Amino acid sequence: MPYALACFAVSLPVFVWAGSWAENSVWMAASFAIFALNWGAFYAAVNWMRQHPDLPVQQRLRIHVIGGLLWAGAVAQVAWLADGAGPAREPLLLMAAAGAIVCFFFSAPLLPALLIVAPAAAAGPLVALFSRPESRDQGLAVWGGMALAMALCLILNRMMRGQYALAAEREALIAERGDNLEKAQKLARSKSDIVSTLSHEIRNGLNGVTHVLAAAAGQGGRAAPSREQLAAALSAANELIAVLNATLDSETAESGRLALESQPFDPIRLTRELVLLNRPHASAKGVELAVHVEPELEMARGAVVGDATRARQVLSNLIGNAVKYTLRGRIEARIELREDGRLSIAVADTGPGLSAEELETAFEPFRRVERTGAGVPGAGLGLSLSRQLASLMGGDLKSQSAIGVGSCFTFELPWDPTAVAETEVEQSVMTSPVAASKRAMRVLVAEDDALNAAMLRAILEQLGHQVVHAQNGRRAVELASACDFDLVMLDGRMPLLDGAHTAAALRQIDGPCANVPIIAVIGGDAEEARECLDAGADTVLRKPVTVAGVARAVADAAARDRLVSVPPAALVG
Repeated sequence: MPYALACFAVSLPVFVWAGSWAENSVWMAASFAIFALNWGAFYAAVNWMRQHPDLPVQQRLRIHVIGGLLWAGAVAQVAWLADGAGPAREPLLLMAAAGAIVCFFFSAPLLPALLIVAPAAAAGPLVALFSRPESRDQGLAVWGGMALAMALCLILNRMMRGQYALAAEREALIAERGDNLEKAQKLARSKSDIVSTLSHEIRNGLNGVTHVLAAAAGQGGRAAPSREQLAAALSAANELIAVLNATLDSETAESGRLALESQPFDPIRLTRELVLLNRPHASAKGVELAVHVEPELEMARGAVVGDATRARQVLSNLIGNAVKYTLRGRIEARIELREDGRLSIAVADTGPGLSAEELETAFEPFRRVERTGAGVPGAGLGLSLSRQLASLMGGDLKSQSAIGVGSCFTFELPWDPTAVAETEVEQSVMTSPVAASKRAMRVLVAEDDALNAAMLRAILEQLGHQVVHAQNGRRAVELASACDFDLVMLDGRMPLLDGAHTAAALRQIDGPCANVPIIAVIGGDAEEARECLDAGADTVLRKPVTVAGVARAVADAAARDRLVSVPPAALVG
């Protein structure tokens, strides 16, 4: 624009002088009008493109070409006027040629515009100069000047394209640097929040557990802990495990490494189970906890396709939060099938309620609402993690709340009318250790951590099985080669031979042990699980293990051959 203004200041007096040679006042006025209209159109186009920086390149190209052709038309009009200007003919035609070269210059930034506008602008003066014998010498000189100007404009275009490329690369590097800086700052904040949250929750929880264990061990001359103290210590330990699990799941989901399964499951049965589990706690506070299922949904065909374990985690967070924060009144889980083909599970309560700002804070990681969260344990990750899990399953988590009225959190999941969820009979066959195997099993546990091994032994013996412990994978292979076992449980990370290599070695043993069911007990991500399964493990159990989790994994592995022999009629009831 500054160069165009300078050109305008220089050319306007020249154009006025040229217009004065017009044959009549109407022609002169038309010349001035053409100049004014061209300038107004040029200014409007440049200003409009500045206001629309995201304009497509093709549209910018058209505007550039049209603007250049308008000025080429003005040059042609001057050449036409000059051709009849008598003694001023040749000076005016030379000035028209100079105007054409100006059009070359302003079209130079865009090569297509230069190739279109330059010939159009040069045509008028050249045709006029070569039309008469007395001006052909000037025409040849103008032709050479225009050719030189065209060559210089092509060089300018080449240089400007290089500059544009460098500028674009620089902007991309600046944007990339900004993104990396933002990610680094976000990671630093996340780590700081993790350290702050875990240090507070773990310190408080472990202090209580330590005091109870010290009393149980008879240290300091204190009396043995009461049943209430043991229950409180157990509750604190469970809260610590929940905080750690939520933190790890949140970080894994944030980094995009959280793997979810996709299988049909019954959300109604899942919701009713969680309501039954939380009802004693709600009843102890005098809060009614109920579930309502739309009558049409009870008879509807179909199921939700997703990760049942993660869906249970989301619903457990929603129902658990409602029971935790509701001091009186009622909590209801309402299940209905919406018109858009989604299943919604709305958990409404008569708790303290949240304002719009507090509700936004509640969904931020490691942030808790001070007004309602004082004295209530937690890491502030339940709602943010639940929303991430819902999104990963193709659903959503919405919320409504009002202070003094209560809150309603709606968990939406995609509904497939053609999917078929497992029946309760199938579920019991797959998850009940008694149904899978009525006899005591001989289990080989390969675990290098003594505490984890002791915990697995206690759980397996509680389930009625006999346990042999190997401290590493190589020892497990030696024991399996010498003895017969009904089941093998392998730690995913062990010295000498890890879980995947141990499973592969067991499958290569000659004899019955080559077909023994193998459970990989892992603490890593989906990649570690896939390595163990590819190596020969039948199922995967994630740490930290629980009695229910071990029982389910043992049942899955033991029922691998049993399901083949179960008649179809038995499976469908």
